[in-house]
Amino acid sequence: MTVFVSGMARAADQQTHQYGPSRAVTLAAIMVLIAVFASAQGLTYPLLSIILKNQEVPAVLIGLNTAMTPLGLIVSAPLIPVLARAIGAARLALVSIIVLAILLAVIGAFQNLWMWFPARFLLGFAINGLYVTSETWVNQLATDERRGRILGLFSSCLSIGFALGPFIIVAFGSQGWPPFVAGIVLVSCSAAVLLPVMSRLPTFDGEEHVPVASFLPLAPLLLVIVAIAAAFDQGTLSLLPVYGLSFGLGEKVMATAIGVMVLGNIVLQVPIGWIADVWSQRGALLLLCALAVTGSVLLPYAIMDKWLLWPLLFLWSAAGYGVYTLALIELGRRFSGSILLTGNAAFAVMWGAGGIVGPTALGSAMSGFGSGGFPAVIAALYAGLFIAIAVRRR
Repeated sequence: MTVFVSGMARAADQQTHQYGPSRAVTLAAIMVLIAVFASAQGLTYPLLSIILKNQEVPAVLIGLNTAMTPLGLIVSAPLIPVLARAIGAARLALVSIIVLAILLAVIGAFQNLWMWFPARFLLGFAINGLYVTSETWVNQLATDERRGRILGLFSSCLSIGFALGPFIIVAFGSQGWPPFVAGIVLVSCSAAVLLPVMSRLPTFDGEEHVPVASFLPLAPLLLVIVAIAAAFDQGTLSLLPVYGLSFGLGEKVMATAIGVMVLGNIVLQVPIGWIADVWSQRGALLLLCALAVTGSVLLPYAIMDKWLLWPLLFLWSAAGYGVYTLALIELGRRFSGSILLTGNAAFAVMWGAGGIVGPTALGSAMSGFGSGGFPAVIAALYAGLFIAIAVRRR
């Protein structure tokens, strides 16, 4: 396996250098592509929940329906590397965009809970096809000297896209076709960004296939980091408003709180990547874990004071999610070629698993131990991760 990975690294280096000055243009196109695509995805979560809520669908069914997308991520992940090698990564990304547009049209035409279960499951397939390939492309095109900053920018673009998605509902409402048409237009724009650079993107044709299962023992700690980041991201987005409401805070205040957290992700991912580039990847991970634990401990004391709450959420969110950015950086530094593609697919599996387990665990803790269970579980996760990173060998 060591010989194989080394060979892949040499091949990736040769491939990366062939792009020359156009590499920056290609990277910029991928950043725009992922931001536009993420905004379409960021639209679906709140829009479909609002529609189902207006149809008086029980909350438990809304939750199960929402879980279909991360389930699709998990199931599709082993297939993505196979498809990328069979039809080409760029073609797979384009097919994923087309499928997402079709699914948005189907969901808009048949606004029915039971139709949405398979449709949202397939959304996970379409999303995965683009995310796995784009994360792999960015890591292939990035140089080691600037990998952290480039991956930080990639994470920021993802956050910007997700943040813009809900504003489509503000502009077009949740009734009828307008929000779905807006989403389809956004998806079409992402195809327009992809097409001009398809010939410049790294390919994986002819490389040895590496099954997702065989990647698991190669980087177990990185996969744990991804699962914890997903649990934090999905758990806080879902349950922080519930946590705030239990203290008597209003809906507008908690909506603002989520906005502050998203803003922290947007602003601070590039500085986090810079720290990893110029200082230490391991040190940056330990720092973010410490900040995540500290934020969890301070949250109950800051929740009633906006002057403390806003800066706390700004830093807490960036730290909690930032470990995922650092995991992507480490993945790109250690692996390349087909094994990097497989690694990104394995990341998708863990993100889907964390996205399902995280909100469930946090919700159960709040039900069993009161509102304090929410920050306590998050603090425990990141404290455990801090210890695992501190004791591991370099």
